[in-house]
Amino acid sequence: MKNLLLEIQQCKICENFIEPRPVVIAQKVSKIIIIGQAPGVKVHTSGVPWDDASGKQLRKWLGVTDKQFYNMENFGIIPMGFCYPGKGKSGDLPPRKECAPQWHHLLLEKMLNVELVILIGMYAQKYYLKNTAKRTLTDTVSSFEEYLPKYMVLPHPSPRNRFWLTKNPWFSQSVLPILKNKVADIVQ
Repeated sequence: MKNLLLEIQQCKICENFIEPRPVVIAQKVSKIIIIGQAPGVKVHTSGVPWDDASGKQLRKWLGVTDKQFYNMENFGIIPMGFCYPGKGKSGDLPPRKECAPQWHHLLLEKMLNVELVILIGMYAQKYYLKNTAKRTLTDTVSSFEEYLPKYMVLPHPSPRNRFWLTKNPWFSQSVLPILKNKVADIVQ
């Protein structure tokens, strides 16, 4: 695992498109895997995954402290794209498509203690759920129980998703309590 992570840190597969600075943390013993989109510009700069407003919201959703979150025995963090993809018209560009097929299976096959995989956002959900993902993110997240016990599906915790959260109060009422309980059971 250590050699694989070193290889990923030196990855330059997409250097013709973006500035490579892979952000991924994992250990063989990680129990919960978080698969999100790609690092934002702040995380690209710091090199610390979820070290931004989205990360604060995610930790609140999970019901964990920073210390619990960054304990790799608890959480492995493997984004769909390991590097910041750049700025688009209405936010960051989508994650680069090279990372997941190149690295995810190699990481996951070394992680033998995984009890839950949290898929954040449509890119991760479409990649992992394939044809069982619903037509929209809202439909997939509202059907979260179909993917348990292996997967938990979430929207992105970005502050930009305030409208989605306001429009879908069932998420906070129905999904988050189950998520917090599952995480607490595993992290204990």
